[in-house]
Amino acid sequence: MSEDAARPVVDDDAADLDWCHDAVRGVSRTFALTVDVLDEPMSSYICLGYLVCRVADTVEDAEQIPPAEQATLLETYDAVLDPEDPTTAAEFRADVDEWLPAPDERSDDWEAVAETERVIATFEGLPADVRSAIVPPARELVTGMAEFVRRHAASGGLRIDDRAELEEYCYYAAGTVGNLITNLLTRGDLSEERVETLYDTAEEFGLLLQLVNVAKDVHDDYATENNVYLPATWLADEGVQQDAVTDPANRSAVGRVVGRTANFARTFVDDAETYLEHVPLVDGNTLEAWSIPFLLAVGTLRELSATPERAVDGRGVKVSREEVFAVVAATSEHGRESLSEFRDSIATRPFHRTAPPAD
Repeated sequence: MSEDAARPVVDDDAADLDWCHDAVRGVSRTFALTVDVLDEPMSSYICLGYLVCRVADTVEDAEQIPPAEQATLLETYDAVLDPEDPTTAAEFRADVDEWLPAPDERSDDWEAVAETERVIATFEGLPADVRSAIVPPARELVTGMAEFVRRHAASGGLRIDDRAELEEYCYYAAGTVGNLITNLLTRGDLSEERVETLYDTAEEFGLLLQLVNVAKDVHDDYATENNVYLPATWLADEGVQQDAVTDPANRSAVGRVVGRTANFARTFVDDAETYLEHVPLVDGNTLEAWSIPFLLAVGTLRELSATPERAVDGRGVKVSREEVFAVVAATSEHGRESLSEFRDSIATRPFHRTAPPAD
């Protein structure tokens, strides 16, 4: 083992790593649940991998940045991640500076972008094999986002055309993250069959989670980011133009497209469950870390089916805090053998109102 590969997760500055863990809690409540129920070192591996991707995601979603500049920034950030390219995080930070909100107006997402140098420096303190597992899918995510921004530059925001393009976008946004996770989990001694199964279903795991986000965040995606991920062809079937997705007169029609998107997401549930049935518990990985977002996605699909219009009118669609707590508690107490039962249960009614399986 090389000296570099043997370096610990925390190098000289544990404060930076602590900051990164706090940053994840700020930018994503759901992903923070995953990081918090992982053990070390996987907790820090996933935390840093997620933040590296989140910087790019924030730039891609920024309505205040013109599309051409967004794409250029993403391409610069990709160069930062390229081990063979001399571009530094400081250069990216200088380029993005003019687009940063004022310090007292920054969201947690923009604070992470402002601290890109800290994120990258902490990431570079991870073992070499960990960085090698994270960088290729992270770069694919970044370059895919840049491609989509350039493709839809004339619209000033993303406007997904059809189901194929929706699936392509979701692959770049989340299927790549599924591969990132799998790269980390398959560095050990696993059977070829198990590795093949994991890679066969990793993208589907990510696609499920991203499609749930697409379905539930219609209002916010358009109102705050000028993005419409509901396919134009599906909206046209209901007589709705993409730039009218939040028009109150179209609420019911768009709600039906939300339901159609939720049904598309459901086609990935079986593969996502198969993925969970095969994830190895190595380097501090835990089953509950990935079962929690899976089950919450299934629960959100339930809510989307019941009240799809809430995704359109700004009221929002989400599971309750009580249900989240119940999922976290149950997944920490039960193993893989309960996963199918939990999935079936949460698909039909709130999980905290369902009796857990007997020990």
